[in-house]
Parts: sequence; C-alpha cells; structure tokens
Amino acid sequence: MRTTMPILRWLGLVVIAVGAAGCRDVNVALGQLSEARHLSSDLLVAFTQAADAANRAVMAESDAQSVAYAREAEQGRQLVRKDIDALQPLLKDSKYADAARLLQEFVKQFDEYEALDRRVLELAVENTNLQAQRLSFGPAQAAADAFRDSVDKAAAGASPQEAWRAKALAANALAALREIQLLQAPHIADAEDAAMAGIEARMAAAEGSARRALETLRTVVPPGAQPHLASATAALDRFMSVNAQIVALSRRNTNVRSLALSLDQKRRLVDPCEQTLRSLRDSLATHGYPPGR
Repeated sequence: MRTTMPILRWLGLVVIAVGAAGCRDVNVALGQLSEARHLSSDLLVAFTQAADAANRAVMAESDAQSVAYAREAEQGRQLVRKDIDALQPLLKDSKYADAARLLQEFVKQFDEYEALDRRVLELAVENTNLQAQRLSFGPAQAAADAFRDSVDKAAAGASPQEAWRAKALAANALAALREIQLLQAPHIADAEDAAMAGIEARMAAAEGSARRALETLRTVVPPGAQPHLASATAALDRFMSVNAQIVALSRRNTNVRSLALSLDQKRRLVDPCEQTLRSLRDSLATHGYPPGR
C-alpha cells in the first residue's frame, strides 16, 4: 500500500502535466489561428487602401497632392509586405495548406502589381500634363494678352487711308496666335504621338501667319507705332517660348500615361489580388478550434 500511493501520486502529476501541456498547445494554436485571421483581414484592407491612394495620386490636381498620395500608397505597400512576412510562418501547419497556397498566389500577384504601381506613381508625380496646363492658363495667356494689346495699339496708329488694312492685319495676327492657344488643350490631352505631331504642325503654321502679319503691319503703320510692334514681337516670342515648354511637357504625357495604365493594366491586376485575399480570409475562417489532447 505504501508503494502504491507514491506511484499513484506520480501518475497524477504526470496526467496533470500532460494536460497542462495540452492546454498550452491548444492555446498556442488558438492564438496562431486568431493572429492569422487578423493578418489576412489586415492584408485585404492594407492592399485596398494602398491601391486607392495610388488612384488618388493619379487623379490629384496638384503636385503636393500627388506626392502625398504617392507616399501614402508606398506606405500601404510596405504594410502589405509586413503582413505577408508575419502571416507566412503561421501557415506552415499542413492543415493550413490551402491558405498557404493562396498567400503564395497573392505574393506573385502583388509582385506584378507593385512593379506596375511604382511605374504609375513615378509618372503621376511628374505631373507634366498638369504643368503644361498651368503654363497654358498662366504665362501663355499673359503673353497672348500682351500681344493683343500691342498689335491693337500699333494698328490704331495707322493713317486713315491704311486704318482698315492695319486693323485687318492686327486681327489676322491675333487670330493666328489664338489658334495656337486653342491647340494647346488638345495637345495636352492627347496620348498619340501622331496626333500631337499634327497639332504641332498646325501651331507652326499659325506662328508663321502671325509673324507674316506683323511684318506686313510694320510697312503699314507710321514710325510712331513701331515701338508697339516691337512690343508685340517680344510678346509673341515670349508666347512661343512658353508654348515650346508646353509642347515638351505635354509630349512626356505622364498624367495621361499614368491614368491609362491605372484604368487598364493596373485595374486588371487589382481585381485578382483582392479576390485572392478574400479567398485567403475565407479559408482561414473555415478553421475552428483545434481539438484538445
């Protein structure tokens, strides 16, 4: 009897220890499953927010907004990578094989998405089309208005006999310059090289018309009106210099290209990524409490 009691007490302790170890294992498993579920949900949210921030960077109306949203998108992608790294070791157990497969599928999809997203955002923050638009509405408009005022003053100085001809030449010169102004908007918006080349040819022809009208007007007005013609020529030179900048920026087409990539290629990558993440989240939701020992 004396021998039996210590053995029974020892067996009891063993049973208690095994039970405690089993409880610890169950608690660890429960904690890992809970963390995996949490991370899978976070992944979907982080990816969606990163993609949304990138879209806002593309659609932003100012350089500051583009940069801020692009930074937000980059931070979102970093959070996605962080969640992936944290989730991978939690899915090593064979019972999570389907979830692990889905995570690896998303990693491949995200690699492709991230490469395209970086390219889109690099284009978006350059904002060359927006810069061209600001030049068109600002310095180009100011130079055009100065040109108008100068040619009008020059024509007003013509003799009564030449007044009608002077006014017609001034109107022709101004109409040619206004044509260039009107062509700036479609050039900025167009994405096709051939279309932009055609617009540039029309701009060059209009510039030639404006300069020829000024030269003819010079022969019509008296010497006292020549300073106004000089001012008109200087304003036209300023306008064409700004126009050259507009064309160069428009040719780079970063806003148009980034928008096109976002609406086409990137959209085709975002949808599969989100679907895979939803499947991953749903797969982990099917796992219940692990059995005790």
